[in-house]
Amino acid sequence: MRIARADQDGGRQRRDRVVREAVRSGLVGPAQVVAGFVDADGIQESVRDLHRAFGDAPVLHTFAAKAASLVPVLRLLARSGMGCEVASPGELAQAVAAGFPPERIVLDSPAKTRAELAHALALGVAVNADNFAEVDRIGELLAVSKSASVLGLRINPQVGAGAIDAMSTASPSSKFGVPLRDPGARQRVLDTFAERPWLTRLHVHVGSQGCSLELIAEGVRATFELAEEINAAAGRQQVTSLDIGGGLPVNFDDDEIRPTYETYVRQLRAAVPGLLTGRYDLVTEFGRSLVAKNGFTAAVVEYTKDTGGRRIALTHAGAHIATRTVFMPDAWPLRIAVYDRDGRPGHAPERVQDVAGPCCFAGDLVARERGLPELAPGDIVVLLDTGGYYFSTPWSYNSLARPAVHGFTTHGPDLRFATVRREQTLAEILAESGVDQADALLFSDFGEADSDASHARLVPTGD
Repeated sequence: MRIARADQDGGRQRRDRVVREAVRSGLVGPAQVVAGFVDADGIQESVRDLHRAFGDAPVLHTFAAKAASLVPVLRLLARSGMGCEVASPGELAQAVAAGFPPERIVLDSPAKTRAELAHALALGVAVNADNFAEVDRIGELLAVSKSASVLGLRINPQVGAGAIDAMSTASPSSKFGVPLRDPGARQRVLDTFAERPWLTRLHVHVGSQGCSLELIAEGVRATFELAEEINAAAGRQQVTSLDIGGGLPVNFDDDEIRPTYETYVRQLRAAVPGLLTGRYDLVTEFGRSLVAKNGFTAAVVEYTKDTGGRRIALTHAGAHIATRTVFMPDAWPLRIAVYDRDGRPGHAPERVQDVAGPCCFAGDLVARERGLPELAPGDIVVLLDTGGYYFSTPWSYNSLARPAVHGFTTHGPDLRFATVRREQTLAEILAESGVDQADALLFSDFGEADSDASHARLVPTGD
């Protein structure tokens, strides 16, 4: 939930009000043991911050759909003036359903199939090819059918990794893009653009959490210099746009928003003076930084116990929601706020506790040895800054239900909630687990399909 700027106390009071009303309304509590909450006002303010930071530079700001792949959230972003960056057929379908025009959608993925590319080209969404083989594939499709898509090539500037290797996409051996510093790669990029005049964009994304602004700007500078070289070789401005990705880190330590988009733009201006002059149209692909502080997860404490001298609170928010935090706690620590069963801020004496989730493995902990007001059954724990990736992309471990997600606004005198995604039902869990094909593997002992599985195919073994 985005509550920080000058008045952090006011922001916390607003969050307290939202939690209290969510409990009173039954959106979280004994019958709804975990739910995500999205701050619609905060998201729109974040979008305004982004646009203000870039001023009048010619730029299409797209939202990385993977950060919050919920159609109502995407529609809010579309109505707020954003485009959408997608990296799968599912995300592309979500972007279209949310109302993003094709010309404001960008498709990135390192493993696009021929069918996915053909669909994207038919729609007219922008496509960034990940490698030379994909460029060839696009060329083959264009030979059959023309497209209005803006077409680009992703490069890996190989400027190095940040503090979190898994979030760094510009390391020397990253799986993404054409490795610009590998022997012969730069010349091959120049040759590829010379041979294919329909290539008009370069794409770069250095990484996200754990990557410094200096590292990100260094990758953008390498891409800008490559564009200048391509255009000089072509004798014209063949590269007309630069997709500089996203990746602005998020501060998970407190409520302050840092770094800001304004700080990022200052870094870009210093590192790449010609970038924002209008020489190139720009595309950005921010995700987490737009939504992380604009959401939180609330979960009920089911039990508390003492074991081995340690107090453990067992809650309904664990690895199925906070996957990165559970498996990489040092890289993805989360702040936790405590409320009582009525949604009032917790004021019990502080005690060192573990906060555990419901998943059936020992490491399912969202907080370890954390000093918090002593938790009791029925209390509410709130995982802060989880508006990006957490409740929107759950992991179905133990067949735990996807939590409900609710949006809220405090514009005007009233606090209003709206359901973004309802909680997954047991019937839906069963459907996803193949209940309609329950007899599919009941083959007879004689190699014939059971009468109830007449759809089964006999596959020759080659013996």
